[in-house]
Amino acid sequence: MAQTDEDLMSGVRQGELRALGPLFERHHVHLFNFLLRLTGDRAHSEDLVQDVFFRILRYRQTYRDGTSFTTWMYQIARNARVDALRKKRPEIGVELETLSPADERPTPADRAESTQQEELLRRSLALLPEEKRELLVLSRYQNLKHEQIAELLHCEVSTVKVRVFRAVQELKKVYQGLLTEHKRTGRGAWAVADEGHGNAV
Repeated sequence: MAQTDEDLMSGVRQGELRALGPLFERHHVHLFNFLLRLTGDRAHSEDLVQDVFFRILRYRQTYRDGTSFTTWMYQIARNARVDALRKKRPEIGVELETLSPADERPTPADRAESTQQEELLRRSLALLPEEKRELLVLSRYQNLKHEQIAELLHCEVSTVKVRVFRAVQELKKVYQGLLTEHKRTGRGAWAVADEGHGNAV
């Protein structure tokens, strides 16, 4: 039977450094997607993934048995990103991954409409305040439970539920605003989002 993340991390803490390999293989893609959705920068996200696992190794003695490895890892990732922002705040790009699945056999018209919707969703997410964007990424795209997010943010589960609900409502509002403006002007989502940046956040 494969070892759990927590068993592997306990081994890393005790000096079994080879156990970090399976942890990297299990989590580096999810971690990259988490960081990419927040930064919109692939190269920067790849660098941050490497930094996170370096920090996991460096601070392995701070891991405590009974702690969810995933929650602990995302806390390190958040700290690494904050440290990187202090050095140089990256621009929010549009390189976020697709937020909705594609149809199996879409028509050209379907593809065009889907591309527009995905772009508007990406831009809407990028225009949210950072704390709300992070909440949505953690809960909707990384599939963390409310209990895990509460532990990560050091707050009550009920608080997380309220914040996630509000973030979803604001995302819908921003999306509808961009969609209405796009339909009214007939311009691309990029131009609409760029001009609306100051009012959307």
